[in-house]
Amino acid sequence: MAIATDNVKSMQGYTLHTIQTTQYKTNTLVLKMKAPLSEKSVTQRSLLPYVLQASTKNYPTTPQLRSYLDELYGASFYVDVGKKGEYDVISFTMEIANEKFLSDPAPLLEKGFALLADILLKPNSTDTAFDELSFTNEKRSLKQRIQSLFDDKMRFASTRLIEEMCQGEPYSLETLGNNKDLEAITAESLYSYYKQAIAEDEIDLYVIGDVEQTQVEQFADRYLQLEPRQPVQMRSIQKDVVEAKEVLEKDDVKQGKLNIGYRTQIVYGDPDYYALQVFNGIFGGFSHSKLFINVREKASLAYYAASRLESHKGLLIVMSGIETANYRQAVQIISEQMKAMKNGEFSEQELEQTKAVIRNQILETIDSPRGLVEILYHNVIAKIDIPLEKWLQATEKITKSEIVEAGKKIELDTVYFLTGTEVPQ
Repeated sequence: MAIATDNVKSMQGYTLHTIQTTQYKTNTLVLKMKAPLSEKSVTQRSLLPYVLQASTKNYPTTPQLRSYLDELYGASFYVDVGKKGEYDVISFTMEIANEKFLSDPAPLLEKGFALLADILLKPNSTDTAFDELSFTNEKRSLKQRIQSLFDDKMRFASTRLIEEMCQGEPYSLETLGNNKDLEAITAESLYSYYKQAIAEDEIDLYVIGDVEQTQVEQFADRYLQLEPRQPVQMRSIQKDVVEAKEVLEKDDVKQGKLNIGYRTQIVYGDPDYYALQVFNGIFGGFSHSKLFINVREKASLAYYAASRLESHKGLLIVMSGIETANYRQAVQIISEQMKAMKNGEFSEQELEQTKAVIRNQILETIDSPRGLVEILYHNVIAKIDIPLEKWLQATEKITKSEIVEAGKKIELDTVYFLTGTEVPQ
């Protein structure tokens, strides 16, 4: 029996995904809009969903909109912006009670569809501009979020590594945008971009819960009809490493932030993606990994040390927090762990433990509807169809030699260190 079946149907202007499951007591609607990452639009896309969720034509103030959500048995609604590969992705998420479990016969799922469509298609605007008050408030909030990036040194270091590593590539862009472009955005210009995004973005709507597929399709067709479009498709840009570079920057930090970027040339959907996933798990993905054990625990060189994959970009990123005096030694010992992985210096026990943790991690992720959507949306980004069961089975079958083969493709690209003092030679 399938863990989760994604029933896909092409609608007018978008794709509808219905996941029927009795696993959750609520119904969840997640609408995703994706477009190529672009310097021209990244700040507008960072601001747009927050302006849309602030008010609508029918609920022209934020308190009125939030009050209506409360009337829908405390429905929640939130937005998010992120990047996957070379795409900029905006997400709208609504969680609403399932009327099957209520004595009140109110058609909550239909009301949820109607409200989501209102937020997306009936914004609080004139024919040429968003409501000035909502726009100004959200613009001020985004300015604060951009500023907070500089205050959060761990995230700042991650952003700077990607900027240095992927110079000239769309992936180098920070999805929060920047203050310079934000200052130039007006209620008129953002509304103009909104019309473009609604007309051109690739849009996917997920409906997850104990629902009837026929009814979901009826509601979708009734409330959400968009113009047909041919969204722009991007291939992940992969670059060979000519020469690894080292970037040292000083800032007001007490604890140095050492981030290291590797290019793997492997992305989600490639045959060796599963081996790469297990490689990363043994290398630095979990608390039993080589980075955690050897860099943090045995050598006591780092406050934290871990690695993660950028699945649609083919990057493996190491993050660690260290004393500046330990910089050279930390870089060396991290490099030694990578070399050990490439040489196959890991045990069958480490291999099996990592597979089990990956499996548990995936199953924990799909415990929430939002997590399930994030897993399924990989297929939309990569334009392939990999059922969750196949992912789990493929991971289970990975051998040591396959991990070593995947490791041969991994190359050091950039070492980035954010420090408060001079780095000793």
